Amino acid sequence: MRPEGNLQSKVVRRVAPQSKENELRIILPARENAVRRGLKSIKSGLGPIGFSSDELASLELVLAEILNNIVEHAYRGNEAGIIEIQLSQTTAGLWCIVIDTGAMMPNGEPPLGMQCDLNCDVADLPEGGFGWFLIRELAHDLEYTHEEGQNRLSFRMSIGRLN
Repeated sequence: MRPEGNLQSKVVRRVAPQSKENELRIILPARENAVRRGLKSIKSGLGPIGFSSDELASLELVLAEILNNIVEHAYRGNEAGIIEIQLSQTTAGLWCIVIDTGAMMPNGEPPLGMQCDLNCDVADLPEGGFGWFLIRELAHDLEYTHEEGQNRLSFRMSIGRLN
């Protein structure tokens, strides 16, 4: 476990320009059912270009946590909200950028997400906290900014690398 997470402070990384054939962009309403449809679209869009089922499952897990947090916390039920997802396949892996105009993350940064002891009854498990732990374990180069009313979370996953 990386106790400090993968958040890089004050470092601005931009995804290097790539061929447009290696990019996928989806804009969806900030609603739970739209998130499910968006994740399904992403999986079906990336599957034919060489992503394994394990890679797609990891990506789906990370994006589901992020997108559901945006719906639940950033927009707090405001169904007028919009989420933009940009994916870019590179030689370093898959770069992901998620943009929304909901509320800023508490303290202006993503939670650390601590690993929890799972050796207990289901009823005794703590509420929340698992998602950000999983995100930080699976994603790299995690960055968050909030500028001009816009949240921007970017990260890289070591999957689907171009040769």
